[in-house]
Amino acid sequence: MHLTCVNVAQPREHEISGKPAVTGIFKVPQVGSVFVGTLGLAGDFVGDTKHHGGPDQAVYVYSTADYDVWSERLGEALAPGTFGENLTFTTFGEGEVRIGDRYKIGDVVLEVTCPRIPCDTLAARMNDLAFVKKFREVGRPGFYARVLSEGRVEAGMPIEKAHSTDFPTIGEAFELWFQKAPDLSEVRRMLSAPIAERGRKDWEEYLAQKA
Repeated sequence: MHLTCVNVAQPREHEISGKPAVTGIFKVPQVGSVFVGTLGLAGDFVGDTKHHGGPDQAVYVYSTADYDVWSERLGEALAPGTFGENLTFTTFGEGEVRIGDRYKIGDVVLEVTCPRIPCDTLAARMNDLAFVKKFREVGRPGFYARVLSEGRVEAGMPIEKAHSTDFPTIGEAFELWFQKAPDLSEVRRMLSAPIAERGRKDWEEYLAQKA
């Protein structure tokens, strides 16, 4: 398991949902090392700070294994960074990825916090209004992570994975998000994990409404 590439974005104007916007989804692979801090990668622009970025979603990670699936489905090769990820791994390692899993790349330690939920920005990036639905159907969301230890990373570095306890998998978290009436026990299980604060707030509000 290695780091395929490190991707950052400069602000770019792009039409999203029929309106002009400035986005950071157009990530470009970098040459040399890039500093990874608790708020993300140095030089990376985050356009929608309401839903992206911050200490619990500082880094978005995808894999070349995911890209292989998409290339087969779409009939074309996609370059790393197309999905807006900061780090592209070769794979996510053995077993399913769980909330709380940790990945070590040099001095950098990442902790998995939540899956990526598709949005209109991704659909606009892919020039496909139906892409949100396609992304859900394929079920390979990648993950966001908080940065537990800062440092510099660059393409080619080896990655070590440390499994968490029996927290929900990224796949389970992804599917739970789309359920119209999530099971309360599953929501409580999600809240027992070190999930991103945005998701924690949403699930706590859901439980409060059901109380």
